[in-house]
Amino acid sequence: MKLVILRSNFDRQTLGNMLVLNDTDIVYQCKTLELPNLANQKQISCIPEGTYQVVKHVSPKFGACFWVKDVPKRAEILIHKANYKSDLLGCIGVGRAHTDINGDGLRDITDSHNTMTALLRLLPVAFELEVVNII
Repeated sequence: MKLVILRSNFDRQTLGNMLVLNDTDIVYQCKTLELPNLANQKQISCIPEGTYQVVKHVSPKFGACFWVKDVPKRAEILIHKANYKSDLLGCIGVGRAHTDINGDGLRDITDSHNTMTALLRLLPVAFELEVVNII
C-alpha cells in the first residue's frame, strides 16, 4: 500500500486529494488540508514535496494517527483528524470533502473522524507517502 497526495498550494492554505494505492489500483480516496507553502517553516507551512516513510502512531493529543517520518528540518509531522486550518501546526488533516464549514472564506474538510477511522483500518503499520504539488 502507498499514499499519494496531489495538492494545490494557495496563499492561505494547501488543499489535496489523497489516494490510497494498492499497486496501481486506487482503493480509497479522501481530501487533505494543510497550511500554506511557506518554505517548510516550522508550524506555519505544509511539508515539502517528496517521498516519506509513514507509521501508525498514537498521539497524546490526536489519538490514533500516522507519523510522517524524516521530514527535512521538521519533527512530529502527523496525519490526523482536523476540520480547520487552525487545527494544524504543519501536519496533514484528512476528511471527506472540502467546504467552508465556518464561513471564514477558507475551505475546511468534513467528516474527518470517519475518514481517519477508514484510513487506520485500511493502511498497514508502515507504508510510503508521496506528496506532489500540482499547482
